[in-house]
Amino acid sequence: MIVVTGSAGFIGSALVWELNRRQIDDVLIVDELGSDQRWKNLVNLRYRDILHKDHFISALERGTLDYTVDGILHMGACSSTTETNLDFLLENNYRYTLRLARWCLEHEKRFVYASSAATYGDGSLGFDDDHPSLPRFKPLNGYGFSKYLFDVCALQHDWLNKIAGLKFFNVFGPNEYHKQDMRSVVVKAFEQIQATGKVRLFKSHRPDFEHGGQSRDFVYVKDVVDMTLFLYDNPQANGIFNIGTGKARSFHDLVAAVFAALDQPEPNIEYIDMPENIREKYQYFTQAQMAKLRLSYDKPRHTLEQAVADYVQNYLMTPDPYLNP
Repeated sequence: MIVVTGSAGFIGSALVWELNRRQIDDVLIVDELGSDQRWKNLVNLRYRDILHKDHFISALERGTLDYTVDGILHMGACSSTTETNLDFLLENNYRYTLRLARWCLEHEKRFVYASSAATYGDGSLGFDDDHPSLPRFKPLNGYGFSKYLFDVCALQHDWLNKIAGLKFFNVFGPNEYHKQDMRSVVVKAFEQIQATGKVRLFKSHRPDFEHGGQSRDFVYVKDVVDMTLFLYDNPQANGIFNIGTGKARSFHDLVAAVFAALDQPEPNIEYIDMPENIREKYQYFTQAQMAKLRLSYDKPRHTLEQAVADYVQNYLMTPDPYLNP
């Protein structure tokens, strides 16, 4: 049985979707559903059982779990970059990951976990996924710090030759709808265009970036799950890996792709001031260094325009926008 933690969330549910597409239904859903709408991500999917994350870790460590675990895809975490309760983030993101990793290592089970590009901080030290660089990075928020701590812990304990950690860049696509303010600019732009015919983007407050020229390594969730499952299926591929495209694109490009997907070739963009409380922590550029993953994985990824068109036309514009095997 494959365990997917955070499996009602964005990337977790997309992983279950792709497993189902590969005719794998022997999946254990592990999550904390709470009171938001993430449960809807599970409606179209197939799996054996669903457990609360606290029940799961307790039964796993006691040896009372009713299922035989073959490996764990650990996507579960609080991913809010505005969360300020560090005690919660350390327990939920760092220590929970630590417990799962130790169990998998002790029982010789495959462990693939979600790190984050947020560990790189402002990007001034680059975006290289080589291991010696890990302790040098300076995350800008508590979420990034909680992910950084496990990366460094795994390095110090020499676990990175036995497990795989994934630094996701700016992932977008179906099943992100429950994330509210943390949803991608694609879905927000789609909603703004439907409502007002235009999209609002932050102005640049740096002279070296034009308005809308702030750039990210935007990566489609379908490509993310393919890369993730490749690493799960190839236990000889271990260590920290960037999960992106290797090519930064501007927010203007992203929004223009949304307009084009809606058959509106001329983007209508209004630039607004960035709130002062986030200006000092705002990343103007991210771009994954992909050389390490490309040594073993060389499948082409969606272009930005292809990915946005698929997302908008085959999901956002349909009655059922959720991933369905």
